[in-house]
Amino acid sequence: MPTHLSQFLTFTGHTDYWSLYDWSIQSSPEFWSAFSHFADLPAPGEPFNFAELLLRGNEAGTVLLFRSESNEQVEWTRGHLRTAVGSYAHLLRHHGIVAGDRVAALLPNRPETIALMLATASLGAIWSSCSPDFGSQGVIDRLQQMEPKLLFSTGTSCFAGKTHSLSARLDEIRAAIPSLLAIHRIEEIALDPAPPLHFELFPHRHPLFILFSSGTTGLPKCIVHSAGGTLLQIAKEQLLHADIHPGERLFYYTTCGWMMWNWLATGLVSGATLVLYDGSPMYPDPGVLWRLAEQEGIQHFGTSAKYLALLESKGYQPRLQHDLTVLRQVLSTGSPLLPQSALFVDREIKAGVHLASISGGTDIVSCFVLGNPLLPVHGAEIQCAGLGMDVQIWNEKGERVWDEAGELVCCNQFPSMPLGFWNDPAGERYEAAYFKRFPGIWHHGDWAAQSSTTKGFTIYGRSDTTLNPGGIRIGTAEIYRQVETMEAIEESIAVAQDWHGDVRIVLFVKLRAGHSLTQELRDEIRRTLRQKASPHHVPKKILAVTAIPRTVSGKISEAAVRDAIHGRPLANQNALANPESIKEFQACPELLHD
Repeated sequence: MPTHLSQFLTFTGHTDYWSLYDWSIQSSPEFWSAFSHFADLPAPGEPFNFAELLLRGNEAGTVLLFRSESNEQVEWTRGHLRTAVGSYAHLLRHHGIVAGDRVAALLPNRPETIALMLATASLGAIWSSCSPDFGSQGVIDRLQQMEPKLLFSTGTSCFAGKTHSLSARLDEIRAAIPSLLAIHRIEEIALDPAPPLHFELFPHRHPLFILFSSGTTGLPKCIVHSAGGTLLQIAKEQLLHADIHPGERLFYYTTCGWMMWNWLATGLVSGATLVLYDGSPMYPDPGVLWRLAEQEGIQHFGTSAKYLALLESKGYQPRLQHDLTVLRQVLSTGSPLLPQSALFVDREIKAGVHLASISGGTDIVSCFVLGNPLLPVHGAEIQCAGLGMDVQIWNEKGERVWDEAGELVCCNQFPSMPLGFWNDPAGERYEAAYFKRFPGIWHHGDWAAQSSTTKGFTIYGRSDTTLNPGGIRIGTAEIYRQVETMEAIEESIAVAQDWHGDVRIVLFVKLRAGHSLTQELRDEIRRTLRQKASPHHVPKKILAVTAIPRTVSGKISEAAVRDAIHGRPLANQNALANPESIKEFQACPELLHD
C-alpha cells in the first residue's frame, strides 16, 4: 500500500521528502493549499463546519471502539455517532448554547465525550475538557477562566481497580463557577430523538477548543485554538507523517485532560477507527493495552515515553505474549524518548515497527517535530520537522546551530498557532509567552539539538528547567537517559539548587523495590554520567525519594521540585496529580550543607 506521503510527493511534483519540505516552508501558503486539496479539506480562508467534516463518510462503518478496565465494551458506527451528535446538539440548543459559548467536560475518554465535542462544534460553540483524575481546584482553576455555560461529567470514575465518586467535586465546581447553567451527568441524560443534523458554516479561524497548559508556574494558560488550524495541522500529521489510512485502527492512551485526546478525536478526519480506553495502563497487569492491541487489530499504537520506560522496568515483553502482526507504528510523546526505550520497542514489542517519537504541545495542539514513513529511524532521535514548519535550533544570540543544544524555535507562521489566550484582548500575555525571547519568532521553550547529518532532532527537556552549573547549560533528559538505564532506579528528577553564588545539580531517585541508595550506587551514578555524558552532568547531591511529583497530564514537575527545595511556595500545587509527594522535597536536611 503506497504511503500518503509518497502520493503527495507525486501530487506536488516533488521527488524526495527534503525538496518537498523546503518547498513547504518557503512557499507555505501554496503548501497548505495543495495539502487541503489533496486531503479534500477546506483551504485556509474557506468557511466550514468542523463536526460536519469529521462525521462524513459511510454511516455503517465502525468509527469508535471503546474498552475500559471494568470490561465495558462499546462499538459505534458513524451512523450511531451522527445520531448521538444530533441528540446532544438538541440538548445544547435547549440550554440556549450558541456560537462562541463555552461547553466543558469532566469526562473519561469514551464515545459520548467525542459526540459531545462534535455537538458543541456543530453549533460553533467552544469545547474544553478535563479528566476525572483532576482535583476540584484543578478543574476550577481552568474552567473558571473560560466561564462555561454547561459542564458534562460522570458520577464516578474508575482507575486501577478503584471507583471514585465525583459528587463532592461537582458540588465544589458548581459553587465556584457561577456561569454554569447546569451540570449534566452523561449516564443520566435521556437523549430525545433529534431533528436532522444542521451544520452552520464558520470561518476557518473560528474558535474550536480551549486547552490549558500544565499550570505548574501559576494558573494554567487558557489557550484558544481555531477549527481550521486544528483540522489542517492534525490531518497533515495523521495522513502524511503517521500514514493513517481509512479503516485502520488508531489508538492513543490518553485522558481528556491532555492535548493528545484532541489529536486522537480529530483522527476521524483520516477515516480511521478510533480505539478508546478508560483505565490504568498497568491494571490489572502490564499487558492490558497489548491485549487491546491484539484483540482490536490496532495498526497505530500511541503512548507516552514514560509508559515505554515503565513497561521495560516491569520486564514485560509484548512480542512474546501477543500477536502484533498488524501493528505498523508506535507513537511516543509526553517527554523525551530514552535511547534504551527505542531499543526496547524494537527488541521487545516488534522488530522493524515504525517508532515515531513526536513533540509539540498543548500550545499548538499538534507537533513541531515527528515521524516520517519515508525516512530511516535513528534510535530515539525524532525523524524530522513537520511539513510546513520551519523548525530550527538557535543559540543565545539568535543564530541557527547544528549538532549542539539550543532553543527550539519555529520561524514561520503555521495554521495551528493559537488564536490567543482567553481574556487577553490585547494579546500581551500571548506575545510574552512565545515571542518575547526572539521578537517575531515562536520560541517554544524546548532545549533541543538538530543533527546536521540526519536533520533529526533530540529534545533534552524544557529550557526553563535546564541546569546551568558553572555556566554550562544541561538538559535534564541528558541525565535521565543515563540514570534510568540502571536496574536499581525506576525514575529520577534533577533540579538546580542555588548554592554559594552558583547552582549545583541535585538528583532525586525513586528506587525499585528491593534496592537502596548505597554509596556504591551513588558512585555508579556519578561514574556513568561522567563517562557517558560529561563531568558537568554529575550531580553534587543524590537523594532517594518515594515518589516523583507529576502534573495531572503525567509529566514530572521539575519546577515544583525546584520551588520546594528552595522553600518557595508552589506556584500552583493544584496542577500536581500527587501534591503530597512534594513534602519529601521541602524537608531535605542534606541540602543544607556541602
